Amino acid sequence: MRAIIVEDEPLSVEELIVSLREVAPDIEVVATAGTIAEAVRVIETTPHDLLFMDIRLGDGKSFDIFKRTKVSAPVIFITAYDSYALKAFENQGIDYLLKPFGEEDLRRAIAKLGLLTGIARPSTVAPSPAPSYQERFLVHMGARMRSVTVSEVAYFLSEGKYLHLITHDNKDYIVDKSLSEMSEKLSPDQFFRINRRLIISFESIQEMIRYSGSRIKVILNPPLPDGEEALVSADRAADFRKWLNR
Repeated sequence: MRAIIVEDEPLSVEELIVSLREVAPDIEVVATAGTIAEAVRVIETTPHDLLFMDIRLGDGKSFDIFKRTKVSAPVIFITAYDSYALKAFENQGIDYLLKPFGEEDLRRAIAKLGLLTGIARPSTVAPSPAPSYQERFLVHMGARMRSVTVSEVAYFLSEGKYLHLITHDNKDYIVDKSLSEMSEKLSPDQFFRINRRLIISFESIQEMIRYSGSRIKVILNPPLPDGEEALVSADRAADFRKWLNR
């Protein structure tokens, strides 16, 4: 099955692609678009069976796409806002996922596609095999190499195109993966992604402070470089509290 992603945040596109690989590996992302004009062009020129659409794009709302071209494929809308559900279902929508969503939410949305079309999709509705998580990470220090065990990791910090692995004794190594790829390899019992740049281990938390709005400030040991603050984003704060209160 061929899918198009309409989303103007590259990190969100990357996260969705990673999730689809786990949830529905038979869905191939054949194109992406970040604007209304680009989406219209891609939809008209790229054969596809399914659309994933964010609602608020940089140049308007994705509902404008339906005014400019014919959309015949089913659409799974993905958005941070809950006020567009009715309009979404009026525009080819088969489901409406609120960010941040989990793999189980995505699996249920894709399963609806099979129910609507009468096509059995065992890869999306069958239970996922028990996940296996990475236990050690090969890192490079010039010509030398070292294997860092997961118990040594305090946190992962994304800076530009680099992902830093910081150990509890404040050693800094570069890992050849993205933060989204790394989040799939870590046990959710031990690690939590608190924002777009940072995955922390439970053992690295020294103190927590209520911050503005619903955010939480986490004091890490070792601390972040250059006095940077570790803030749990507002959209992850509720899940972070659940993670702590198990």
